[in-house]
Formats: sequence, C-alpha cells, structure tokens
Amino acid sequence: MLVAPALVGLAFLVLPLVGLLVRAPWSTLGTRLGEPQVLEALRLSLVSATLATGLCLLLGVPLAWLLARVPFPGARLVRALVTVPLVLPPVVGGVALLLVLGRKGLVGGWLDAAFGITLPFTTAGVVLAETFVAMPFLVISVEGALRAADLRYEEAAATLGATRWTAFRRVTLPLVAPGVAAGAILCWARALGEFGATITFAGNFPGRTQTMPLAVYLALETDPQAAIVLSLVLLAVSVAVLAALRDRWVNAT
Repeated sequence: MLVAPALVGLAFLVLPLVGLLVRAPWSTLGTRLGEPQVLEALRLSLVSATLATGLCLLLGVPLAWLLARVPFPGARLVRALVTVPLVLPPVVGGVALLLVLGRKGLVGGWLDAAFGITLPFTTAGVVLAETFVAMPFLVISVEGALRAADLRYEEAAATLGATRWTAFRRVTLPLVAPGVAAGAILCWARALGEFGATITFAGNFPGRTQTMPLAVYLALETDPQAAIVLSLVLLAVSVAVLAALRDRWVNAT
C-alpha cells in the first residue's frame, strides 16, 4: 500500500530535475556558459560562498564547541536561536539584516558614522547574507561531532600537561574533522544557493551583488534559456556536494 505514494513522491522530486535536463540547450551550452554575465555571476558566487564559509568556520566552530561542551543557563534557548535561520524565510532574514546592519540600523548606523562602512548593496553584504543563512548547517554538524567525540582523549591530553587550547587544536579538532568538513561543504552549498536574504540585503547589481541564483531570477524574465543554463550549473554543484557527503552518510548508518 505504501509503494504507490512512495513512487508519486519520488516522481514529484525527480521529474522537475528531469525536465530541467530535457529542456536544457545542450547545443549552445558551452557558448552560454562563456558569456561575460554568466562568468561574472559564477565568479561572484564562488568567491562570496567561499568567504562566507570561511566566516562560518571562524565563528561557527567556537559556537558549536560552546553549545556542546559548556553548560550554561539558557543553552537550549541559544541553540534554538542558532537554528532559527534554518526555518526563517530568507527574505525575513534579509530584512532583519537591514534593520541591524543597514545605514540606519542598530549596528550599521554606528559603522557608517564612525568608520564610513556601508554594508548593504555591496559584495560584503552578499557574504554576510550568505553567512547568516548558512552558519546553522555548520554549527549543527560540528556540535553533533563534538558530542559524539570521546572525552577521554582530551582528558588524557590534559593529564600529559597539554593546555586547553593545545588539547583543542591537537586532539579535539582532529577528532571532529569529518564533522567540520561535512558542515563546511553543506555551508558552502547553502551559501552558493542563497537568494532571498541576498536580494533583500545586498540587491541585484551585476558584477557586485548578482550571484548565480539572482542571475537565474533575472534571466527568467529576459532569456529563459540562460536561466536553464545557470540552473544546470547550480544543479551540478548540488550533485557534487551530495557525492562528497555520501561516504559520511553511509558510514554514519
């Protein structure tokens, strides 16, 4: 009795991807991928997603360690707040970033007045928007790896005279490296596909804030074939990410 709805669900998920492949302009694919606007959007997407992932690693790994290893009042609330961007509509996240980091925002107004730094509608704004929506993926992955790691290795390092920083750097990080790598890959893929927060907080300016998803949105109005080509690139990246994480999921089961 479950086979029929299972097949319908599978078809619902797979057929749109098949339709994308069937309608793709394969004969002109190479030419379209070489167009300046496509290359510029791809370059900006790769650079901003990589920078966002680096920022997520810099901030997210310590945050995951705090949630996993340090008991403090309100830890459950903090954990819930960290995961809010996972369920928050990205457009709402963009509005929230504007209210905090905009030129008249809570922090952005001070940055503008004190240092002349303006973040909205800039490439830096793209990186911040992608970081906001992608960091929970890294935190959840690293926190889970930290909770699964055997504390006895860290305790043994402490008894041998290692400082807490040395134990973290030489023992804890190698133990949770697979979790960090998996979280970083998911984080990068999520940043690469971000749309709502980016267009709300950073806008859609070619060469400055127009990433691949934004280029797809714009191309749908003027050149649907170009939109399909850009979508194929993002689809290929998604498949590559799933392939990279396959061994981790198989080993976990």
